[in-house]
Order: sequence, then C-alpha cells, then structure tokens
Amino acid sequence: MKQKIFYYGKQILPYLFIILIVLLIKKYAFGTVLVNGHSMEDTLKNGDFMILDKLSYHFREINRFDIVVVQVGKQRLIKRVIGLPKETISYEDNVLYIYGKKLDDTYSKKITQDFDLHAFDLTSIPDGYYFVMGDNRIDSLDSRSFGVIEEKNILGKADFILYPFHRFGSVK
Repeated sequence: MKQKIFYYGKQILPYLFIILIVLLIKKYAFGTVLVNGHSMEDTLKNGDFMILDKLSYHFREINRFDIVVVQVGKQRLIKRVIGLPKETISYEDNVLYIYGKKLDDTYSKKITQDFDLHAFDLTSIPDGYYFVMGDNRIDSLDSRSFGVIEEKNILGKADFILYPFHRFGSVK
C-alpha cells in the first residue's frame, strides 16, 4: 500500500509543481483584465480582454502615454499615463502642456476640458505619483476626479488584447 501511495505521489508531484508555477506567474508576473466601460475609447473597447503585465515596471520606468491598470479604492481602472512625477501639466483649448510647452496628445479624439494642477492644490505632480486619464476624456473617471495616483497603486501595464480575436494584439 505504501508503494502505491509513493507511486501516485511521484505522479502527482509534477502537476502540483506546474500548478504552483502558474499561480506564482499569475500573482507576480502576468494577469488578465477586462475593459469595463467606454473611458478608453477609441483605443480600447468595452469588453476587451487584456493581458496585465505586472512585471515590466520592475525593470523599466513608467512612460508617458503607457496604458496602465490603477487601483482606486476597490476599483481597478484602465487609464493612460499623462503626467509624470515632478511635472506641471495643463490642458488649454484641447492641447496638453507639460512645463508650459505644447505636447502632442494623439490619443484623445474627444474634447478635453481645460484644467491645470492648481485645481488639485498642486503646483507639480509629487515625486512617486502619476496623472492618468482615459482616452475618452468626456466620459472618464480619472485623475481629474480622484487626483494623482501613487506608483504603488499602478498594478501594471495593459497593452495587449487577447479577446475579441479580431482585435488580438498590441495596442498603443
């Protein structure tokens, strides 16, 4: 009887190891995220199923215009990074200004209402924080509503659509 248990244990062990590896990868390296809503249109569509890359920001910086998943309270939201730490940002007449200089923001196809950081009692984005917005600026819950996002609340990068299959691939 002991031999049978040992034999079955040896057979099951590789499968348990595989399950453990998959769980570790899902927890620390990659996950999935579902686009819920219209705040990232026209780039992402409601119902897009995406890969969440939790690993890459351990090896490289978060860049302007990256699509990220942020934790805001109990919600996970998909947004685009607009402002980086220590920057001053504003929108005037649908134009993005960083440090007072015009910067092309080709991702927003809609009107962006004028604002600057003074509306949030800030002169610049604090170190370790980011300003995020949805591409559909008219219909987006973003940093204009909840303020700047601390880096620890950026869960990862989301720039690869898995489903629907006709949209499969990288997005920018």
